[in-house]
Amino acid sequence: MFLWGTATAAYQIEGAVSEDGRGVSIWDTFAHEPGRVRDGHTGDVACDHYHRWREDLELMTELGVNAYRFSIAWPRIQPDGTGAANSAGLDFYERLVDELLAADITPVPTLFHWDLPQALEDRGGWLNRDTSGCFAEYAGVVAERLADRVPMWITLNEPFVHMAFGYAMGVHAPGRALLLDALPVAHHQLLGHGLAVQALRAAGAGQVLITNNCTPVWPASGSKEDLAAADAYDTLHNRLFNDPILLGAYPDLSAYGAEVEVRDGDLATISAPLDGLGVNYYNPTRIAAPTADGLPFTDAGVTGYPTTAFGWPVVPDGLRELLTGLAHRYGAALPPVYVTENGCSQPDELTPAGVDDQERIAYLDGHIDAVRRARQEGVDVRGYFVWSLLDNFEWAEGYHQRFGLVHVDFDTQRRTPKASYHWLKRRLAERDDTFRR
Repeated sequence: MFLWGTATAAYQIEGAVSEDGRGVSIWDTFAHEPGRVRDGHTGDVACDHYHRWREDLELMTELGVNAYRFSIAWPRIQPDGTGAANSAGLDFYERLVDELLAADITPVPTLFHWDLPQALEDRGGWLNRDTSGCFAEYAGVVAERLADRVPMWITLNEPFVHMAFGYAMGVHAPGRALLLDALPVAHHQLLGHGLAVQALRAAGAGQVLITNNCTPVWPASGSKEDLAAADAYDTLHNRLFNDPILLGAYPDLSAYGAEVEVRDGDLATISAPLDGLGVNYYNPTRIAAPTADGLPFTDAGVTGYPTTAFGWPVVPDGLRELLTGLAHRYGAALPPVYVTENGCSQPDELTPAGVDDQERIAYLDGHIDAVRRARQEGVDVRGYFVWSLLDNFEWAEGYHQRFGLVHVDFDTQRRTPKASYHWLKRRLAERDDTFRR
């Protein structure tokens, strides 16, 4: 069965940050530090999904999706990142899972979507190898309660982005600006993934995936320098997080004058077989030869395409290129692929007639067609999740970027399905033969 779903993340929608025993996350801390998030916005309330989840479930049911990707907030389960489980936190997700199943919607929880418990960050966060073991412990606690009902699990969301934005550049929580000294974060996240796979399997979990943010990398020209820079960027963004999982080895990082500190057994743990690879796609990346900033590449920007409100280029065929490229690179080592995020921010305007987001409709139509073409070219793509169900807290942009199929008035919490919601509802009702199995 092809999975048609929507996706969200805990800190971006739940709110209720101090209710029912939830601990403090790095995003709670970061968002309350002056200057970190645009206009001082925080996720304290967000979409109030913690209290309004039944209303949001009704929106999904009416939409006609058969899967829902959400994340579990680690601080709700283990407020200090380790130790005894907080039963109220587990109860919340158990209620959500049970009602999703009752509505014939497959729950697809992600265990880590960037909301590390602050107590673990205080001990080094993902720079500390011990965090990998704590993550596995947390995965086991959640799976012990839910593995008998959840058929598909995702360990990590976009470990590249969390490393790059959170630890290398400091524009996301926890706000460290370590540049290449952030590299251990990559290995410790991947090790945590591998240990979590073991914990999930031991608890009886069925299918287990990881979600990586991937991008086609385009050299700015055919020059030797630009080609080498593009290869270096592809290694950092794509291969650093895919090769160890799928091939059991790290790529050559000599372009960065660095290597990963690997202990005996680490790569065997990281490369344990998976049931699928989650891929988040938003746009290609165009790379030129380096300037004097110390990195072996320069982001040259993709031009000649329409852009989203975020300024990201809209290149639907880039998704087909990415999917077929993964199949070519990894061959038989590539498990079934799920597009676990794809969507766009647009300058939506709520009028008495609703939100007429024709740009988003065109975006989704083009990217769904790209998935169709990738499947026709032989790529085993088994799911597509729209980011996002709801307008939400968009990390460092606060509430200024709207990705949702459903408009949220953050003052009143009123939900208004957009034109794209109604378009997708009709599209899903067509039962497209191309996506049947």
